[in-house]
Amino acid sequence: MTSVPSSIEQPSRPLTRSDYKTLSLSALGGALEFYDFIIFVFFATVVGKLFFPADMPEWLRLMQTFGIFAAGYLARPLGGIIMAHFGDLLGRKKMFTLSIFMMALPTLIMGLLPTYAQIGLWAPILLLMMRVIQGAAIGGEVPGAWVFVSEHVPARNTGYACGTLTAGLTAGILLGSLVATLINSVYSAEEVADYAWRIPFLLGGVFGLFSVYLRRWLHETPVFAEMQQRKALAEELPLRAVLRDHRGPIVLSMLLTWMLSAGIVVVILMTPALLQSIYHISPTDSLKANSLAIVLLSFGCIGAGSLADRFGAGRVFVIGSLLLLASSWTFYHSLPTRPELLFPLYAVTGLCVGVIGAVPYVMVKAFPAVVRFSGLSFSYNVAYAIFGGLTPMVVTALLKVSPMAPAYYVAGLCAVGLLVGLYLLANKR
Repeated sequence: MTSVPSSIEQPSRPLTRSDYKTLSLSALGGALEFYDFIIFVFFATVVGKLFFPADMPEWLRLMQTFGIFAAGYLARPLGGIIMAHFGDLLGRKKMFTLSIFMMALPTLIMGLLPTYAQIGLWAPILLLMMRVIQGAAIGGEVPGAWVFVSEHVPARNTGYACGTLTAGLTAGILLGSLVATLINSVYSAEEVADYAWRIPFLLGGVFGLFSVYLRRWLHETPVFAEMQQRKALAEELPLRAVLRDHRGPIVLSMLLTWMLSAGIVVVILMTPALLQSIYHISPTDSLKANSLAIVLLSFGCIGAGSLADRFGAGRVFVIGSLLLLASSWTFYHSLPTRPELLFPLYAVTGLCVGVIGAVPYVMVKAFPAVVRFSGLSFSYNVAYAIFGGLTPMVVTALLKVSPMAPAYYVAGLCAVGLLVGLYLLANKR
């Protein structure tokens, strides 16, 4: 198997206008795709009432609705592995464009689906099918986007490129939250249940299809084009080569994915509900504070990626993990006694979660170009399916023991980040 020459992997040139266009279009598409994937959770209660029998117990309806949401997560590994396989053999750009199409079309269809009252059992079945397709799409989008941008920019800007893209993904979560807040402010509860719940899905579908059009202007990565020209593509199933020859990078990437996924799930997705249920902070204040934390998180991702370019990922993870430990512990510890510090402390904690912006920097460099998409996608999606699914259950179980459960869990993540950082420093990677 021929290796890719260093001249194409590490060109020493400044970022060009074309690089910035690639980064902008990639980040925009990633934001819209994450919006499409996450918008379901903001309208889960309404969708549950419309797509399941009216006489079903509320707890069972909610469980089935969130089960449909979880199906999207379970479909991630399979979708990601299949799309990565073809991304390593046919090209990054084709899969990069396909993933956003596979996200946009089901989102549009979900906004048009008839309800249980209209077509009975077919309503939840069709909804489930759309979520599975969305899950497969997001499984290919995130690893594909990281590989795509990292192979377009000079090696010395890999961290900045991946951090910018990760910031785009977190901006998609913020966009979902803001649109949900707007819809629930403009329309009454009856109007939302009647027709307004469809608007966010229709918007996501239309904007997603527009992103498909915009991605037509992107070019194949120079690294893949060079491999294609030199006939240096994988001579066997890429995933087989990954599992046989790159077990160390797989373990490293899975640990980093745990840090990334659980950091987002605990600090960004779970905390607003905990603020309301445990600390009795109003929904308005908790969502405003959460939005501020997401904005700071986006800046933190770009900063962490840029610092990884300059000082190495090892130092970023060591210092970033210690800062996240200090900020998150102070944040959760002060909530019962100092609620007036909610906004500044949540904002600082969000900024420190931005250390995850350095995660893709390590992952794209851990695998050789010939199997990079498959290696990164397998590690990321399998780990995300496990840790993304288990984290809420573990934190909820710990809450029965102590209200500081989120702080304990984040402290565990910081320990993982610190150990990975020390490992990278010891190996001078």
